[in-house]
Amino acid sequence: MASGRRAIAAIATFLGILGTVTCSASNGETIPLRSLTPPSVTAPGAGQLTYGIGAPGIGDPDFPTDGNGGYDVDRYRLRIDYDPGSRHLSGVTAIEAKATQDLTRFNLDLRGFEVSRITVDGSAARFERDQDELTVIPARPISDRAGFTVTVTYAGEPQPVRGSSNLGTYGFIPTDDGAFVACQPNGAKTWFPSNDHPADKARYDFEITVPAGLTALANGELVSAPKTAGGKTTFLWRESHPMASYLATATLGRFELRQGTTPGGIPNLTAVDPRFHSALDSLYTQSGRITDYWSTVFGPYPFSSTGGVIDDFTAGYALENQTKPQYGGFTPDSSIIAHELAHQWFGDSLTITRWRDLWLNEGFATYAEWLWSEHEGGSTVETTFRNHYAAAPDAAIWKYTPGRAQPADLFNDSVYTRGGMALHALRQRIGDPVFFNLLKTWNTEHKYGYVTTEEFVALAEKLSGKKLDKLFNVWLFTAEKPTDW
Repeated sequence: MASGRRAIAAIATFLGILGTVTCSASNGETIPLRSLTPPSVTAPGAGQLTYGIGAPGIGDPDFPTDGNGGYDVDRYRLRIDYDPGSRHLSGVTAIEAKATQDLTRFNLDLRGFEVSRITVDGSAARFERDQDELTVIPARPISDRAGFTVTVTYAGEPQPVRGSSNLGTYGFIPTDDGAFVACQPNGAKTWFPSNDHPADKARYDFEITVPAGLTALANGELVSAPKTAGGKTTFLWRESHPMASYLATATLGRFELRQGTTPGGIPNLTAVDPRFHSALDSLYTQSGRITDYWSTVFGPYPFSSTGGVIDDFTAGYALENQTKPQYGGFTPDSSIIAHELAHQWFGDSLTITRWRDLWLNEGFATYAEWLWSEHEGGSTVETTFRNHYAAAPDAAIWKYTPGRAQPADLFNDSVYTRGGMALHALRQRIGDPVFFNLLKTWNTEHKYGYVTTEEFVALAEKLSGKKLDKLFNVWLFTAEKPTDW
């Protein structure tokens, strides 16, 4: 995340470009949360209770009710129909999952909406609501390790999260002509029932119906040409790679599109609200160039397409939605595009299991901004590092420890800037050949998977042959300006 419609015909043409790209997906299983050293912090396990009751949280102590225990999601099949005029959304979500314990009841995350029916493997299930928790009680118990499908039918006006200390407004946000959908950290539940925590990634199929003349943009690639009938158009998108729920999007409205491939051959789709018509070509060109460059620095691009979307909702931030970074109401410069596209590796392909490790996303993407500046003939990374390091000892950046992001202030500048500085301090210590090998190895070993700070420290020590606990402690876990590392 960065703080701060040649429609149906163009999309149909884009299908031809995407047809030759194939990828295999991992199974998207939840992994247990791990303890972090340093410092000594113990996180609970993936959150399971006895007697067949799935826990109402996945086990992240900072967000105790986010996600749920007792099952792993493999795929979401989302079918939504949205009318911008009435702001009414009707949806049917089918969740294909595997039990990780015997289950007589389990939870989903859903904010608002009227739920009219739930089935488990085709049989009607009882359900209960308690704020954002939707408890499902299947007609028959589900055995440990058994696969099952829960289907939820629901409708109403989406209620995005507002007034958050982190991002203000996020989730499914209605706009005059559609919706701006950016869900970090836990806004997926504002438009579909889910296991809403990054520790349970899954694959996604989207069927989105909107009034004719509007475009619906989701993650991944179009499965077939959009179809219009009865004054409505339906778009089918599929993301075949595992994806965290907060990265899922169904941004819709009036858009101008440009599609093709990057110079390196990766399918590239960019879309802008007509208000940002003049930014379309620049967004397309820069997204292509930067995606290709990061592929040489971080390793092969992990997904089947790249691009970006500029909508007219003034969000004040950008978000790294998988395959389609989102820019809320502004024209991004190349630095922000570089940041969001770096997240396709750091955050999207490699996903944190708990929010306290957010520096593994934002510190890396911030460092990527500095690398891009140097690559383009701007400030060198060393100069940028020194400029930030010049901050006075009592500056706010030194009071917040980036290795332990705080739940009420996840996106503090220290997570970004001091996180990036920690990487440069590491680079200084281990040298360029080992450092850039580390970045590629990190991506290769954990592609489509989950990562922790502990694992990154261990890999850095393994590849460098150096003891690095002091360096990481002073840069990530000490609330004062580092002076010796």
